[in-house]
Amino acid sequence: MDGRIKNNLIEEFAQHIIKNGIVDNEHAKFFVIWVRRYLDMAPQIDRATPDELRILFIDKLERERKEDWQIEQARKAVSAWLAWQEQKAKGELVAKVDVGPDGSVVAEDACAYMRQILQVRHYSYRTEQTYLDWVRRFFSYLDHIGAGVNGRPIVSKENFGNFISQLATRHNVAATTQNQAFGALLFLYRHVLGVDVDDLGSMVRAKKGKRMPVVLSPDEVQTLLSCMSGTSKLMASLIYGAGLRVSECCRLRVQDVDMDNMSLRIRGKGNKDRTTLLPQDLIPALSAHLDRVRGLYDTDRSAEVAGVHLPDALGRKYPNADTQWVWYWVFPSAKLSVDPRTNTVRRHHTSDGAIQTAVSKAAAKSKIPKRISVHTLRHSFATHLLLQNVDIRHVQELLGHANVETTMIYTHVLKGIRNVPTSPFDTLRRDRHKETRP
Repeated sequence: MDGRIKNNLIEEFAQHIIKNGIVDNEHAKFFVIWVRRYLDMAPQIDRATPDELRILFIDKLERERKEDWQIEQARKAVSAWLAWQEQKAKGELVAKVDVGPDGSVVAEDACAYMRQILQVRHYSYRTEQTYLDWVRRFFSYLDHIGAGVNGRPIVSKENFGNFISQLATRHNVAATTQNQAFGALLFLYRHVLGVDVDDLGSMVRAKKGKRMPVVLSPDEVQTLLSCMSGTSKLMASLIYGAGLRVSECCRLRVQDVDMDNMSLRIRGKGNKDRTTLLPQDLIPALSAHLDRVRGLYDTDRSAEVAGVHLPDALGRKYPNADTQWVWYWVFPSAKLSVDPRTNTVRRHHTSDGAIQTAVSKAAAKSKIPKRISVHTLRHSFATHLLLQNVDIRHVQELLGHANVETTMIYTHVLKGIRNVPTSPFDTLRRDRHKETRP
């Protein structure tokens, strides 16, 4: 690559990562340094793909005994460079949104640019759709109240606060729903529009109630599972036995199941991997299930169905991985579907709605007088471990909680189970019994 062209590209890349919030101004210069070293290595390697070159580059840094944080920074820098290059090649880069002097923007441009930023930052498809839905509702609200100029909504801090406030005052939404809307608009203002929205203290926030999680006793879990059958029973058993979120169970891949070590590798929220328990008693049923899934996998390969979706850039790093058995879903969907981002027809994992419906039906059939959902099984897993005197930090790791404060809620549940005090009414009855004794 010509030196002048390379310098221009790197300068454009630096502007791209700062503008899109991939890295701040202070650290952008270090990203540039790593990318330069990566590109300087390219002429020395013949016929290597960009991803192969990246692997060799990271290996070289490890041989140089660089610090772990330096290697991770270099990996992020080169990954951002390759993603940017791919987007440029496909012509998918959208120009930065122009915010007028009066704070007005073109709503369609803002949504398109926001989608690009969400994908660059590797947000999940579900989060992408949720955030964009809130942004569209926000623009619709601005249009309804007449906060716009020539069809361009005005994105002021005041309008931001008013929209969030009216969700609580007029629509009585739950605190979690309002927080979700707040997160979506905060992303829009900060990372898409570059508008400062600090100091929103006057905004009305929905009250977040302190509710204890519903927990089943071991006998109730057994009763609930006895009302289920087939794949849904296996999934519910895994959710309880391993403390999984429903999405984590649906997205399990064959390589995530380690029967020898009785463990599951979970790709959790925020791209944070963890290892949790695989119940020994479920291994026979899980082995039989995987034998049946293998038949569906072989059918897909014979029909030359496109491979499964792979996270991040693994598809470029390992071109044939999407058709390999180890990457196949443990719980695949019975039907093929269209990948919403690539329009490719492929086999997706089963939807979480199926297991949620199955658990709801089983709860009704069991006649357990509690409000039961799939997540109740995860709550029960945590509580039952604490009843076994498992260290709360270990439970935190198994659940994949970022903070131990989140796990602490189950200690409050234990207060209603352990050392339950005697009601004064029962004391009265016993006192009366003593008085009548001869």
